[in-house]
Amino acid sequence: MKLVVVAVGGLLFCSLAHAQKPEPKPDMDKLLDKLTFTKDKASLPYRLLKPDGYDKDGKDRYPLVVFLHGGFGRGTDNQKQLRSGVEEFVKDATRKKHPCFLAVPQCPPDKQWTNVGWFDGKRNVPLAKSPTEPLALVLDLIEALCKEDRIDRDRIYLTGVSMGGYGTWDLVSRRPELFAAAIPISAGGDPAQAEKLAKLSIWVFHGDADPLVPVERARDMIAAIKKAGGDPKYTEYKGVGHDSWTPTYKDNEVLDWLFEQKKG
Repeated sequence: MKLVVVAVGGLLFCSLAHAQKPEPKPDMDKLLDKLTFTKDKASLPYRLLKPDGYDKDGKDRYPLVVFLHGGFGRGTDNQKQLRSGVEEFVKDATRKKHPCFLAVPQCPPDKQWTNVGWFDGKRNVPLAKSPTEPLALVLDLIEALCKEDRIDRDRIYLTGVSMGGYGTWDLVSRRPELFAAAIPISAGGDPAQAEKLAKLSIWVFHGDADPLVPVERARDMIAAIKKAGGDPKYTEYKGVGHDSWTPTYKDNEVLDWLFEQKKG
C-alpha cells in the first residue's frame, strides 16, 4: 500500500492506493503436458501447452509457438528446458491475450540443435547439408501436432535462445515456408541463406556485450537479409551480455508482434 498525493486547484488531496501485486508464477507442470514424440527409433521429449478450454472438436484454430531452449536445457528429464523465457508464454495474462499451442522440445544431453560447435559461434558457419537428428524431429513434431490438433498452419511461430537461436536460424533457412515468424535470440545463422528469409517476418535480439556469441553474428544476418530485399526487425541491447532473452520475452510488445504475424 502506498500514499498518493494529488494537487487539484492548489489543494492537496491524499489517498491510499494499493501497490500492484506481481502476477503469480504459473504452474508449469500443471499447464504443460509431459509428452514424448517418437519416430522410427528416435525420440524427443517435449512439453505442450494447449489453449485454455481447448475443444478438439470445435471450429477455432490456434497458433503454434515452438520454443527451442539453450544448451543448459538439454537432458532427458523433460523439465530443464522450461526456462529462459518459456514462463512468459505460460503466465495467465499471456494465455488470455494470446491463446495458443506452445511446444517446448528437449534436446538430448549429448546432442545439439545444430552442428555449430560451442566455439564456432565466433564466426559465421555455413548451413549443414542436413539438420541434426533432434532438429529433424522438431520438424516432424510440428507436422504431427498440426495433424493432431486444431492448429492454424498460417500462424506457426519459431523462437529460440542461444543454442536454440542457432536452431531457429537453421530451421527457418531450411523451411521458410513453414513459419509465419521467427525470433532468434543471442545466436547466429548462415548469411548465405538470406535470400530464403527475405519474405519471412523476423525479429532478432542480441546484446552488444555478449561474450559467447559476438553481436556481429546478429548484425551479419540482419545486413544479409536487408541486402536480399527483406525487412527484418532488430533490437540490440546496449551493455547486455548473453542473456538477451529475459528482457525480450518480458516485453509485451514483442509477444504482441509475434502473434500478429500471419503467412501471406
